[in-house]
Amino acid sequence: MSADHPTLPPVRLRADAELARDALAAPLLVQAVRLARWAGPDTRVDAGGELVDEQLAEAVEVLGLADEEDAEILAADAWRLAVDTGLVDVEDGEETEEGVTPGRAAAGENLALVTGGSPQDVLALWLDGFDAVFADAVAPILDDLDAIVGDDGEIDFEALDWDPEVEADFLEGVLGNLYLLTVSEGGAGEGPVPLPALAASMVVPADMGEPTDDVLEQVSDAMMRLDEQFRLLEPIGLVEYQPVDEALMAEEGEEPAPPVDDEDVSRYGMVRLTPLGMYGVRARMLEAGVDAPAVGDLAEKGADALLDGIAGYPEAAAREETAAWLTGRDAVTAARELLAAARGADAASPLRRLHCQQTLSLVGTEAEPAVREVLDDPELGGLARVWLAERGASDVPAPSEAMIFWLAIDTIAAQLGADGDLQELQELIEGLTGRHSGFFETAWRVEHPATAEVLEAMGRLHRDKAVAKDARKAAFKARSRSGS
Repeated sequence: MSADHPTLPPVRLRADAELARDALAAPLLVQAVRLARWAGPDTRVDAGGELVDEQLAEAVEVLGLADEEDAEILAADAWRLAVDTGLVDVEDGEETEEGVTPGRAAAGENLALVTGGSPQDVLALWLDGFDAVFADAVAPILDDLDAIVGDDGEIDFEALDWDPEVEADFLEGVLGNLYLLTVSEGGAGEGPVPLPALAASMVVPADMGEPTDDVLEQVSDAMMRLDEQFRLLEPIGLVEYQPVDEALMAEEGEEPAPPVDDEDVSRYGMVRLTPLGMYGVRARMLEAGVDAPAVGDLAEKGADALLDGIAGYPEAAAREETAAWLTGRDAVTAARELLAAARGADAASPLRRLHCQQTLSLVGTEAEPAVREVLDDPELGGLARVWLAERGASDVPAPSEAMIFWLAIDTIAAQLGADGDLQELQELIEGLTGRHSGFFETAWRVEHPATAEVLEAMGRLHRDKAVAKDARKAAFKARSRSGS
């Protein structure tokens, strides 16, 4: 997987035990296990470790594929997966002057993991299977062997016009986009994604308006390649796939044009990642160095990691992550850790304090002693007063004017850092200026590192032109005072 993506939204993964059950139910792995249990001292393979013809016919029977049109191909695929995942060990046959001496096969040590391994063992086995099927999916299509086999009987790979790295990068990019569409708020979620849209996401430039005929042809080419690849990836349990409707092909080998309306889009292929597929694609991303978090990753880490980690999370995921972090922790100790982690004057500190406040909202009143400890803290005192007031606590000291204005600047800075809803931010800004007459006369003097930035933002966002002008003047004063 490419590491080009920034930090992705967190994914909600199922428990390892449930994913392991899904893995063991994947049709191709089921077939591979069945062949591994069938393999024995009399099972013969050729020089490449493939079943010899007579044994392949037996494998077809073992798998109950006799009535399938591509029975031998399907059996060979299952055998290859069994070998690639260590479910079967093979001793390859040897080519001699007299002919080929068949090799032998036997159950591999990984077969024991199917019934006796931990969920993590099973998932590791499945990931090996996913890697093997992925490699098959990006392999060249050998439609005309005569055209690419040289006089020496070897395949001329240059004649294939096939670059394995380019092919792998393309499919990884497609799976990455499918993953992103699944985990993003407002994306596909658990619903299927039309194949044309997925192909277009890899082919059509982001800044292109109406696609050209050449680009549309590239989209069609990509669709047909993806149709073949998803047909291979479905049996390993990675995706659920509705293939391109063959009736759309005017004649054999002709590629369909992309759909022109939403009514027939499903006929052009629909694909969704399964929960097991989400696990598998994320595992490849992590291996490639992509930051692909999962809800629950931060549960055992410190408060500083929590507050920094959820900075880019959607609201629902952040709340779920913080609830998991609080589970099993003493309320007072947790509150002290959160408040300590929220301190700071760096650019990310306002957002940390906002997430600290939101996390503390999930903590019961038993955290009150820890919150009262920071009432005199210039950075946390306002936050503490809000928390106590919301819980109807008594004897909450009134904040000073300096604390009120510092908290106002800090709150807006946090909202700017969170890239939240624009209308909500405008309402916050207009509410603050409406409640405090002469707001900007005091605000530009606030000793907060984000004061000038916040006032400039208020000047851009306030819908009253006169107030917006006052905000810009105040921002200029703040910058002049700080020398920045």
